[in-house]
Formats: sequence, structure tokens, C-alpha cells
Amino acid sequence: MSDAPEFATGPGSETSRRPDYSIVVPFYNESANAAALLAEINEVMAQISPSYEVVMVNDGSSDATVEILSAVAAAHPQCRLLNLSPNRGQASALYHGLKAATAPLIITMDGDGQNCPADIPALLDKLRDADMVVGIRMNRQDTWLRRQISRLANAVRSRILGDGVSDSGCALKVFRREVVNAFVPIRTLYSFMPALAVAAGFRVKQAPVTHRARGGGKSSYGLMVFLWRPLLDLLGVWWFCRRRFPENTSESRANGSPQRGS
Repeated sequence: MSDAPEFATGPGSETSRRPDYSIVVPFYNESANAAALLAEINEVMAQISPSYEVVMVNDGSSDATVEILSAVAAAHPQCRLLNLSPNRGQASALYHGLKAATAPLIITMDGDGQNCPADIPALLDKLRDADMVVGIRMNRQDTWLRRQISRLANAVRSRILGDGVSDSGCALKVFRREVVNAFVPIRTLYSFMPALAVAAGFRVKQAPVTHRARGGGKSSYGLMVFLWRPLLDLLGVWWFCRRRFPENTSESRANGSPQRGS
């Protein structure tokens, strides 16, 4: 199979016009969670707007995830399936999904079901005077070690990069399409999306969101992903953010500096 990402064909892979919202969700071996999560997303988004798409990115899953996503795409025209092969990692899956998204407003979340789609309307409301809104996971349903590693990594990152965000690793984010241009294709993209947005001149806020226990399956991300890899990339992102110039020059947003935090 080719290494190039491919969109599935069929009724679930086409949209008649550009939607108002794109929800990008990477999946890797999430057969236990995918169907229920997508049902929740469709239920919430249908209440927000009839014009939306769900970009489901299958990141080379070895279980039944691709069959489940294919069935959802066939049954729901707003759901598009993007297949990556072989497995490329969460950040790469997210990046390809963002590039495939077509709407002016983008929502990202994890495929493990720990993000709650019901939080999406509150984040979108906060986007009225921001360019990106990042979720802060409340009462995290993770192991003690994972929470401590995340707390340390967030503290170090925020202090060095000054993005004003306390939980950059929260996958539930909403932002305007132009913010995508601020991102760079690195394997720790999740950790640095807010900092890259701020460095590009965009206004970033944050808001509390629900965090749920996994409904099934297991996490595929260990110590290297949550601590060492982000720390190794931190120096490069710090240099890049200091050296780049802001891209956001629209008149409506040029009257003040980016908002950091809320």
C-alpha cells in the first residue's frame, strides 16, 4: 500500500459544499471507542449546525478501527475517512487531518473518547474574541504518573515559551482555519500548537473541559511521548518562535497583542 494518505470513496466521503465546521479526530486502534464517540460528535454538531464535516483519520490501525470508520462514513455523508498507512503517530495523523479539513472553523479531539463532545459549544462561544481556544482537562481520569508528567511538562513548556496555556496537550481545541498555517509538522505538535499560534500573532484562550476515563482499549503513548520527546523539541520550538514574524495581520486583530489565557 502507498505511504500517501487516501480518502475512502463512497457516499460518506463527499460533501456538496464547504461546511461551517470541521472536526478532526485521529484514531489508532480505537475499535472499542470509535463508534460511540462519533455518535456523540454527530449528535452535538447537529445541534450546532447542519453544515459540518468529521475528518476521521485512521492512523494505520491494526484492529477493527478502519472497518468501524468505514461503516460510519458509509452511513453519514458528513463523515470523511482518511487512511494513513503505515502508522505515523498521533501528531502526523492530526496534521494530515488538519490539511484535509475544509471548514473555516476547526475542532480537534482524540479518538479515545476521553474528550467530551458536549464541551464543544462552550469552546466555540469563547472563540468569538479569540483565534484559538484550548481545553483544560478538569479532574483528569489518567494515572497518577501520567498526570505528574503532564504537569511537569506543561510547567516547563509554558515558562519557556510563554504561551500562557496550562494544558497544551489537551486534544480538545477549537480554532480558525488560518491558525493551521502556524503549525509545523513535528512529532510533538500537540504540545506546541498554542505556542506556535501565539508566535504567529494569533489570540489564544483556554477554557475548562470534561475529561473522561477510557471506555475501552489502552493508551499507546508512553514516557517518551509525554516527557522526553517534547523536552527535546522544546529548544527548537523556542528558537523558531523567537525568530519568526507574526503572520496574523488582519485589521480586525491588529489592534492588540495576542491574548494569552483567559
